[in-house]
Amino acid sequence: MDKKKKIMVGAGAAVIILAGAAFFLGGKGGNGGQGGPGGMGGPGGMPQESAVTVVNAANPTTGDVEVTSSLTGTVEAADVIYVYAKAGGDVTAVNVKAGDMVSQGQVLMEINTEQVESAKNNMDSAQVNLSQAQSNLSRMQILYDSGDLSDQEYEQYQNNLKSAQLQYESAKLQYDKQVEYSTITAPIAGRVESVDVDVYDRVNQSAQLCVIAGEGQNSITFYATQRMVQNLKTGDELEISKNGKTYSGNITEISNMVDETSGLFKVKGDMESSDEIAIGSTVKISLVTERAENVMLVPVDAIYYSGGKGYVYLYEDGKAKMASVEVGLYDSENAQILSGLNADDMIVSTWSSNLYEGADIRLKSDVEAANAAGDGQDQNGAPAGEGQNAGGQAPAGDAQGADSQAPQGAPADGGAQNGNAAPKAQ
Repeated sequence: MDKKKKIMVGAGAAVIILAGAAFFLGGKGGNGGQGGPGGMGGPGGMPQESAVTVVNAANPTTGDVEVTSSLTGTVEAADVIYVYAKAGGDVTAVNVKAGDMVSQGQVLMEINTEQVESAKNNMDSAQVNLSQAQSNLSRMQILYDSGDLSDQEYEQYQNNLKSAQLQYESAKLQYDKQVEYSTITAPIAGRVESVDVDVYDRVNQSAQLCVIAGEGQNSITFYATQRMVQNLKTGDELEISKNGKTYSGNITEISNMVDETSGLFKVKGDMESSDEIAIGSTVKISLVTERAENVMLVPVDAIYYSGGKGYVYLYEDGKAKMASVEVGLYDSENAQILSGLNADDMIVSTWSSNLYEGADIRLKSDVEAANAAGDGQDQNGAPAGEGQNAGGQAPAGDAQGADSQAPQGAPADGGAQNGNAAPKAQ
């Protein structure tokens, strides 16, 4: 009997629990219940207010914008002389090595051209003939003065002397040349960059012997496109980097002809402390290749792109308004606006995925002022107790999940949702 009572009591408790659950579930989905028709957000229920996005906004500014390009260049000596052999022969002496400083006329090396002795013999022979012609003319002068020698014969001795004189001068010139060819001297003062021969080497005529860089300031050579060259001028500043150090320089020469090898324009510049970088080294060069002065500027972060066209959001009476703009030059901070804005427009500079045409927005300065006054609003600008979530998303009635599209009026291809894409390259 006790066992039956316990079973009946347990069954009764189960029935009560099931009835309560059914009542709870039925009441939640019925008219006037929260979440169903007539509940919060439904027809006849308490309307949910739109989320308000807090933003910064300011008028466009006027200023300058510059585009800086990075190129590579080569360090070259101001004067580079390549010394060649003027005659073939055996190298008998090398007096310098790479890195030595030399003065103009200093003997660098000697070459046995095997023609010096021959040239000297020819010069000595011509000198003997010249002496003999002078002696003959002196003897004939006496006969000519006494009338024992005709004018024609005397003139012949004079011509012989002139011919001997010319032959001697020619032989001496050849000898001097051979001596010069065998003794290689520095054509300019400077530093020996390389020596290409050793003692006992045999060289041919026109073989390269060494390279000398002049004592003048080294230069920088680089190549630029036609568009860059159109905006460059002599005197423009250069920033040159090598091995973690930065040097300054200026453009000194801009070629008007296209280089056949690279298809670009050759540009040369000077640099300070150029001796610290070896000739032939590759360096990084930064220079301003485009500039715009006294133009309308907005923060580059304020520009969005959709379909390759730029636009910004304006603040108008608590609403976001899209405005198409034409973007010019830009740097890391500001972008030039060619058209689409007025000086009194309030440009929203805060990026947010909640921005779209007609979105409710509030200025951060107004929120901070209201908070300071203790009006009870939170930092997001929504009244206390409002149903805005922590992330400031769109109203729950419009949400389609974490990856939902913006409410109607937002860019069709996700301009605001894709973030602030970098402006189109210039």
